[in-house]
Amino acid sequence: MDNRIEKLAQLLVHYSIRLKKGEMLRIQGEVCSLPLIKAIYKEATLVGGNPYTKILIPDNEETFLKYAKDDQLKFISPMEKFEVNKMETFITVWGSENTRYLSGIDPKRQALARGSRASLIKKMFKRMGDNSLRWCGTLFPTNADAQEAEMSLADWTDFVYKAGHLDAADPSKHWKKVSKEQSRLVKILNRIDRLHFQSEGTDLKMRVKGRKWIDCSGRVNFPDGEIFTGPIEDTVEGHIKFSYPAVYMGRVVENVTLEFKKGKVVKESAGKNQEFLTSMLDMDKGARFVGEIAIGTNYDIKHFSKNILFDEKIGGTCHLAVGKSIDESGGKNKSALHWDMICNMKKGTITADGKVVYRNGKFVI
Repeated sequence: MDNRIEKLAQLLVHYSIRLKKGEMLRIQGEVCSLPLIKAIYKEATLVGGNPYTKILIPDNEETFLKYAKDDQLKFISPMEKFEVNKMETFITVWGSENTRYLSGIDPKRQALARGSRASLIKKMFKRMGDNSLRWCGTLFPTNADAQEAEMSLADWTDFVYKAGHLDAADPSKHWKKVSKEQSRLVKILNRIDRLHFQSEGTDLKMRVKGRKWIDCSGRVNFPDGEIFTGPIEDTVEGHIKFSYPAVYMGRVVENVTLEFKKGKVVKESAGKNQEFLTSMLDMDKGARFVGEIAIGTNYDIKHFSKNILFDEKIGGTCHLAVGKSIDESGGKNKSALHWDMICNMKKGTITADGKVVYRNGKFVI
């Protein structure tokens, strides 16, 4: 077995979720991710935790979304309610044999199923915000994700592990250093009010006074590398053109542009899968408002891969999420949707209270 798998398992258990003796841990992923799932399970057991595995079967999800009645689409299992309400730690392992397995599903049925889970999603984010639930999402490299990234499996595997510095003797040292620098930036940004993003096809303004910027350095996502906040919901004005395809629930939406007035998306356009984009934005009242604005800081992620875990972290980009705010940022938008879309800022600027703080892909403060 690739020794980086074991290193990743150790980092997730000890650094990311900080599992303690006696705590319950849910490890979730597809069968193709078993090597990492088993390594995490072993490490959690050695710590004295109480792990269990939840193996996902994509064919079952496709079958359910195709044939379930509306009342079934709205149903939430009491077992899942227990997990979200009672368990202390989750690790989600992404990685799939087929990234397009939901491409044939009616977007409105996907929106109904997702929308019915709003209360559960709200509870999970709330517990993550108050640290009573520690969750981390990561990825195990598979052929399907490698194909999406237009790489061989060997090159994709190296890409995945290098983005997390898993070739280092102690990867946690790198992430502690990242946290120190990002904490410095966060302290500065927590004092500002008005933000102005400008790049090709983008001219977007918002206010963030009183909201909290968050340092993301490997605790909740791995690999990581971003800072984010939740803008004041009704202050987002202007337009943003996303440089890369927006990927959500197995769908790829290309050439997305959003226009905002008083915080709300009033016009959306896409070169591909426009119907899916509109269906998601119409999911609920909060889906057309911004829940997150973020800046990617991981310069070891060199190019777009159609995998949001990596793409939203690309150094020299910003990303905007329509829908649910992240509670710890102080954002107040409520939605079952949280969809990150990415804009290249390598020829752009970010102005904070009239002063340029970011130019051509890097902070200048």
